[in-house]
Amino acid sequence: MEFFGFIGRNLRWLAGGFLLCFFSSFGQTFYISLSNGDIRREYDLSNGAFGLLYMAGTLASAATLPTLGWLLDRYPAWRVACVTILCLAGATLAMAFSNSVPLLFVSIYLLRLFGQGMMTEISMTATGRWFAANRGRAMAITTLGFHAGTGLLPLVFVFATAALGWRGTWIAGAIVLVALALPAIFWSTRRERDPQSEVKAGPQPKVRDWTLREVMTSPVFWLIAMSVLAPPFIGTTIFFHQVYLTQLRGWSIEVFASGFAVMSATTLVFSLLCGSLIDRFSAVKLLPFFLIPMAIACLVAGYFTAEASIFVFMVFLGMSNGLSSTLLGALWPELYGVRHLGQVRSVIVALMVLSSAIGPGITGVLIDWNVSYPLQIEAMGLYCVVMTVVMTLLAARLAPKLGDAAGHPAPGAGRAVDRLDPEPDRP
Repeated sequence: MEFFGFIGRNLRWLAGGFLLCFFSSFGQTFYISLSNGDIRREYDLSNGAFGLLYMAGTLASAATLPTLGWLLDRYPAWRVACVTILCLAGATLAMAFSNSVPLLFVSIYLLRLFGQGMMTEISMTATGRWFAANRGRAMAITTLGFHAGTGLLPLVFVFATAALGWRGTWIAGAIVLVALALPAIFWSTRRERDPQSEVKAGPQPKVRDWTLREVMTSPVFWLIAMSVLAPPFIGTTIFFHQVYLTQLRGWSIEVFASGFAVMSATTLVFSLLCGSLIDRFSAVKLLPFFLIPMAIACLVAGYFTAEASIFVFMVFLGMSNGLSSTLLGALWPELYGVRHLGQVRSVIVALMVLSSAIGPGITGVLIDWNVSYPLQIEAMGLYCVVMTVVMTLLAARLAPKLGDAAGHPAPGAGRAVDRLDPEPDRP
């Protein structure tokens, strides 16, 4: 009952973060790739050519995103959100009416920048600032928007395309963004929330606010980044080449699309579970665990060919998505504070966009070179195993410092280290 009470007291802000995540789907790879076959056919592009074009557009968006992060440190979230939604609607129209490869590139760039990039950035930054003691729980609920979009929109897209064509479906997306997303998100984010309005019993240590320069020069940041960039790389790669994978395995694309619902349901459960664990133990203590299901998912996708393995793969991918989405939303404010969170998160999101860009491009070229796609997926799983070991060692090193910074043992919500490096704190 306390969980539902928390939702009831904070429904406005939780809904805002949820909707931002949900409507970011228009710029996410799983949604764009649903037009993969039609785009390649109309523009006469191979898997590798389209993969490289997609990678270039995503890389351009990743390079642009850090230059926009400061907006969230200067302007209220609702204002940045409204402008971003209008820009995203324009990007969906650009995709619908593009008639050349250069215009296709621009469309992809805008979709990735304002969809995957800025919509995610606004949601995670605002939620990280609005909540402190219950940040893990809030992140878990907010990030369900990603998974609701992943579970619902592929089937919607398939049926809409049958009625409207793939270009007509993109036009419909623009209408939905302006008529539905814009007013709903404006209302839910218009009022700011005081993060101290709901504080747990016991002292809540204040996390020192790191500057962007301090974060970028921290070895700990880059070590963690090597781990957290694995899910967007792997997930984007598999979803981008989902048509090729189903053809390779002889699977029905409709059955594969239905697997998204299974993945989303699993993600929902593990996202909420992860939020509860974060509030109890801290995000850092969960770092060793979130890539284990991803490694198993890669093993299943790489080795098994039966159509039923789609659902096994989707379950483990959903587990990893649920853990990682909630964990990564709470991790950065826990470590680096909230004053410069917009700038810090813009770099992190840019790196994740970069990771998601590299995946389809590299794997697409390797496919064109006849490198086994299942072998590529197995290699991704091996990387997850290696990074799990690295994060286990790192968490063991950081956990005592988390406890020291709080002035008591490490377990507990909001236990964050003021500075993980040995230099003294600055005012």
